Amino acid sequence: MILLRHGRSTANTAGVLAGRTPGVELDERGREQADAVVDRLAALPIASIVTSPMTRCRQTVAPLAATRGLEPVVEDDLAEVDYGSWTGRPISELVSEDLWKVVQAHPSAAEFPDGESLAGMQARSVAAVRRHVARVRAEHGEHSILLACSHGDVIKSVLADALGCHLDTFQRIVVDTCSVSVVTYTSLRPFVARMNEQSGDVANLVPKPPEEGSGQDDRAASDAVVGGSTNA
Repeated sequence: MILLRHGRSTANTAGVLAGRTPGVELDERGREQADAVVDRLAALPIASIVTSPMTRCRQTVAPLAATRGLEPVVEDDLAEVDYGSWTGRPISELVSEDLWKVVQAHPSAAEFPDGESLAGMQARSVAAVRRHVARVRAEHGEHSILLACSHGDVIKSVLADALGCHLDTFQRIVVDTCSVSVVTYTSLRPFVARMNEQSGDVANLVPKPPEEGSGQDDRAASDAVVGGSTNA
């Protein structure tokens, strides 16, 4: 499975916590990043594209979907964190809030006012990813490729789960705009092949099926790097 963060948005450059604010779109750089994804993933036989309902994610996958003739599946459970009353506020203001310290040091205990908890976000996003992986495998085969486009904190939480890490460590993971991370889900456990890959052809990032008779499940190397949208 390929996890793709949306391209750079107008909110990213404005320094605000966009959250689920309607109408946040890719800026010029973000559109360039989305176009570049087409070539970066050209060698990969992507079977299905799943996306957050947020406009910036839909815009990010649109060029790839058009090139492949695929209709993106909109998945509400891959939506951005519901930051509640924090939505749309400048990050420069939020860093002075007591809750900001909790988000950084103990995110599993963080719940946004009038919004959702980070633990709840992780639970729904991991469940959605696993649900779509199972769907794509049933429809296209065991080694088919799914691409899911979502948001920084959402992808970081999925990667933390795949790494077997507590949610309280997820702020150590960096997921930049339009970066690619690769996870292979197996019957034994997930394997993280790459994180925050941002340049070049990524065909070699997808693990190959095990050799016949090897007795081994899918494997992937793990090159961990260390941050995301609410990361200090």
